[in-house]
Amino acid sequence: MKKVLILCTGNSCRSIMAEGMINRKFTDIQAFSSGVKASGKVNPNAKKILEINNSWKDEYHSKTIEKVLNNRFDLIITVCDNAKESCPIFPYSTPIIHVGFKDPDGQNWNEFETLWIEMENRLIPELKQHIC
Repeated sequence: MKKVLILCTGNSCRSIMAEGMINRKFTDIQAFSSGVKASGKVNPNAKKILEINNSWKDEYHSKTIEKVLNNRFDLIITVCDNAKESCPIFPYSTPIIHVGFKDPDGQNWNEFETLWIEMENRLIPELKQHIC
């Protein structure tokens, strides 16, 4: 089982959505998410889009980078520019790639639907290229 960390700033929208999407689409990859400055909450629209796409798990929550820092990952994906710039050094030599997305927080529902489609079209192919 390959392990992937999705990293963003608040761990409330983009990284949570990516975690759910990856965990639904792959049986041989386990995704985790974290924020460099976690908000402590999951955006209700992010949760809703995950539920609509049968990708929500009750264990998903906003967590800080310290919660996952010492885990071994096969790949780390930053999904926002801030996380890319402030990504901490992990104790293991884990490859890090960046696939940036616009933050939908505070936007209307359409932005979450658009983000979901963008993640399917950009994030999933990048993940397959680097880990499968």
